[in-house]
Amino acid sequence: MKRFINTIKNNVLIKIASLNSFAILIRIVSGFLTSKAIAIFVGTEGMALIGNLRDFLSSAQSFSTLGFSNGIVKYVSEFKNKSIELSKTISTAFYIGLLATVLVSIYCYFDAKHLNDVLFTSIHDYSYAIKVLAIALPFYALNAFLLAVINGLSQFKKLLYINIFAQLLGMMVTLYLIWQHQLTGALIAVASVESLVFFITIVFAYHQKQIFSLIHWNALDSNSFKKLGTYSIMALFTALLLPLVTVAIRNYIIDTQSLKDAGLWEAMNRISRYYLMFVSTLLTLYLLPRFSEIETKREFRKEVFSFYKTVMPIFGLGLIVIYFLRSFIIKIVLTSEFEAVESLFFWQLLGDFIKVLSVAIAYQFLAKKMFWYFIVTEAFSIVVLYVASIYFIDLYGAKGATIAHFVEYLAYLVLMLLIFRKSLFGKLPIEDVSTSETTKP
Repeated sequence: MKRFINTIKNNVLIKIASLNSFAILIRIVSGFLTSKAIAIFVGTEGMALIGNLRDFLSSAQSFSTLGFSNGIVKYVSEFKNKSIELSKTISTAFYIGLLATVLVSIYCYFDAKHLNDVLFTSIHDYSYAIKVLAIALPFYALNAFLLAVINGLSQFKKLLYINIFAQLLGMMVTLYLIWQHQLTGALIAVASVESLVFFITIVFAYHQKQIFSLIHWNALDSNSFKKLGTYSIMALFTALLLPLVTVAIRNYIIDTQSLKDAGLWEAMNRISRYYLMFVSTLLTLYLLPRFSEIETKREFRKEVFSFYKTVMPIFGLGLIVIYFLRSFIIKIVLTSEFEAVESLFFWQLLGDFIKVLSVAIAYQFLAKKMFWYFIVTEAFSIVVLYVASIYFIDLYGAKGATIAHFVEYLAYLVLMLLIFRKSLFGKLPIEDVSTSETTKP
């Protein structure tokens, strides 16, 4: 516990915790207000359609940036005082990312009708939203590139300011569009709002213009591409597949149950994302950097169980409170039309608790670049989610999707415990094991 507190105090990002907390608060308030507006002006059926477009957008955004963001952060940080290497890295990321973005945008724009039929079925025609998405996508990709460079330069406070202004702008534009155009406005907002952040970021990035002068076509480098490629595959694997599987599950609910049931499940997912923000921020700010620093299995075991003892009881208590206040939460965040969401809380909350338990261990894959472990376990998780969803939705309707969420992370936790059984439960030597052994379960 003492090490946990000391690390929190010494962490660079935590030193600006008040600003970060304010950014999270703005994000949550924005999410609540947006969900409330959707509930009032669009309803349960519209909520499901919005969810499908949001998931597709997530996959399109990931592919348009090729998942380079984490790699850009690492290598800009590493080469920021080495102009030649830095030029190769950002030039390669920029031009290859630009090519990917253009291809994705062209495909989305000219195949919008087919994509509409996949996402919304041929009964609905919202292809205009997909065309808006296609036009907005390049701005999103440029924004992601700029943010990654700023992050790599360790300008955390600037990132938080961008995030705060972005949340406020996104909230105002989204609420206005929903108020004026209901479902049409909501879909356009989903397709375009994240891209508008580019115009905020470019203002904050103005003083980095000397960095961007290093972007040259002839600086494209195959070595840099290979380095970025590892991060790209890891990021894209989940970022592409999970949203597409989620769309498939939501469409299955629509086909076998109803559009309203799909909307109820989407509403539950939205609420889940809000309360998970707090613990996910803690995982990112504390656990991931700490796992990157530790050199022995003994330290890894200590950190995992310290996290379980200090954070999980508080998180578990919070989930219990949420469960007993679920009726009140639905009235505040949504409307009476969403009362049936109440029956989804138990399995969703239980699944989220297991999720944090398992992800706290799985962060070791990212910290130590355990590529194949990451790929195989993510694939296992996604397959379990899809198969379990089909099975339980047939038995219990929309509630079955939340039961599948629990089953997915229960299976994932068991897999984590098996992979890291020696590190977590095995007998350790008196002397700490070497750094090289830390990367092995």
